Formats: sequence, C-alpha cells, structure tokens
Amino acid sequence: MQNRQPESFIAVSEALNFTAHAQYRKWLRKSRIRARDALSPEERAEKSARTVERITQSEAFQKAKTVLIYAHVRAELSLEQLVSHPMSAEKRFAYPLCISDSEMAAMIPSGSGARRPGAFGIPEPVPELSLPVMPEELDLVICPCAAFDCPCNRMGMGAGYYDRYLPKCVNAVICAVAFEAQKAERVPAEEWDRPMDMVFTEKEVYVREKKADRL
Repeated sequence: MQNRQPESFIAVSEALNFTAHAQYRKWLRKSRIRARDALSPEERAEKSARTVERITQSEAFQKAKTVLIYAHVRAELSLEQLVSHPMSAEKRFAYPLCISDSEMAAMIPSGSGARRPGAFGIPEPVPELSLPVMPEELDLVICPCAAFDCPCNRMGMGAGYYDRYLPKCVNAVICAVAFEAQKAERVPAEEWDRPMDMVFTEKEVYVREKKADRL
C-alpha cells in the first residue's frame, strides 16, 4: 500500500509555495523599478531614443496603421519621439483610458487639451475630445512594464489593466518596451499573464520564439 501525504501537509506546502511566489514577484517588481529609476534623466532620454529607433525599424511597426501606446510618467521609457517620427505621419496613435477600477479603453485624443492626468497621474485621453478605438482595430500594442525576461514574459505595475485588455486585441502584435536594466532572469507568469510577441529595449529586440516566423 502506497504512503499518502496528509491533506493538511499538501495544503501547507501549497500555501508556502504560493507565498514564496507572491513574495518573489513583489521583490522582482520593486527591484526592476529601482534599477529603472537609478538611470539619470540623460541616460533615460538617450536610451528611449535608441529604443524608438528599434521600434521604427521593425516590420510590425512599419505595417501598423493603428497603434496603442502609452504616455510615460516619472522614469518610464518615453515614446514621445515615436509619435513625431517621420514614419508615424500616416499612423493613428491611441492611448489607454482607465474607465473603471478594472477596465481599460483605447482612444485617440484630438486637439489641444485632449489629455489630462487620470487617477494614477498618467495623462489620459479626455473622452469628449477623443475618438474611441475598438480593440480589434489595433494593429500594434506597445505596453510599458516593470520587468521582462528573454522569453518575452512581462510584469506590469500591478493594477492589471493591460492583462485584462490584451486578450481583446485579437489582430494586434503585442509588444512591451523597457530599459535593458529592467530585464530579469525569469518573470514568473500568473494564470492571466500574456507573453509579449516582442520586447524592445535600447540594446535588443527580444522576439518570442513561437511568433518569430511572422514578425
């Protein structure tokens, strides 16, 4: 007769594994944000410019007509030069809008005053001055992240807006951008996490293996 571990032992073991997993994710998010924030303003500007150049050289960006990007805050990688790039003249750029505690939408702001700080201090489109974009209209989504790894797993800032929104973007190439300093050896995925198709940094373009043939 085989020995069976008591159910209480299994429950305790699973609880410990869950706690260790959660603690590691918390540490990883904080450590990679700390590495990002340690860059000087000059370094962030130079590395952001190099990352933008890598994006513009990608086939995914060159083919895209409607792109969802983000407005950076604090020490995040800036995509401002992407919007003003000559190659962007014929493209539509949408930005995320948090419309509830758990829901995000994409909107194209139009004119001066069409963006204002949202609940998290991030510049967001003003709905009355913006054009809504359905997720299936997007050709390319460029997400910020707290951390990433070589297989293109992404860790967000913790609110989960992108995690809930990305499955709706059925026609889009999904990318993340980050400084190389935010790379981790391993980003443990949660059940709801979606691997990125690509991650752009100032140093590399990381491509998820199963997507490489079409990117």
